[in-house]
Amino acid sequence: MARPRTPLLSRERIVAAALRLIDDEGLDALSTRRLATELSVSGPSLYNHFATKDELLDAVVDSVIGEVDLSMFDGVAGPGAGPGAGSGLPTGPSIPWPEALRAWARSYRAALAAHPNIVPVLAQGPGRRPNALRLADAVFGHLVESGWPRGQATRIGALMRYFVTGSALASFAAGFPADAEVYDAADYPHLGEAHRLAGHRGTVDEGAFETGLEALLDGLVLRFERLAARSS
Repeated sequence: MARPRTPLLSRERIVAAALRLIDDEGLDALSTRRLATELSVSGPSLYNHFATKDELLDAVVDSVIGEVDLSMFDGVAGPGAGPGAGSGLPTGPSIPWPEALRAWARSYRAALAAHPNIVPVLAQGPGRRPNALRLADAVFGHLVESGWPRGQATRIGALMRYFVTGSALASFAAGFPADAEVYDAADYPHLGEAHRLAGHRGTVDEGAFETGLEALLDGLVLRFERLAARSS
């Protein structure tokens, strides 16, 4: 039997094509007709794999979440620094929670920064997406195993998601026009160098993310120490 000219459709191939389309042209470019054209197939054939556009979009979003490294949340429990430390019993994961959150937040942001057009959909929450639920489970579980109360762990997971997704939505530096004449000193006396920001987009945006991440972790470490002191 002769091989087909066009590779057979699969969920993976459809998702990859949809993600490329969204990356290149934005969410509004995604339609069944356009995707079928990109894949050189008939529109109805897509419905053999995805019943609705929303189902396809969920799969695309989940594929991006699947790029996030969760390995920092693995490991056998070992001596921890949380409430109960010093008892000789395993009190937390082998990787300290601040270190794990730092590594995860960086990987999470890198995945979103590679696909910024999908962030508005991703920011709505995990829904029924398997990779997104695994991510939430890994973060929450690590925090609880480290000694955080469950309610606090839930709020920290939400806080980190707000911070990371917000940082990936758009570039702060790129939002400033590169035209020096925009920043009249009479109106904006402190923005005389703002026209240079767009040219330093990577440095400004990455630096802002790292500054915010360290500030968040520093504050959480202090909060954790207070919880540990009250429980001792």
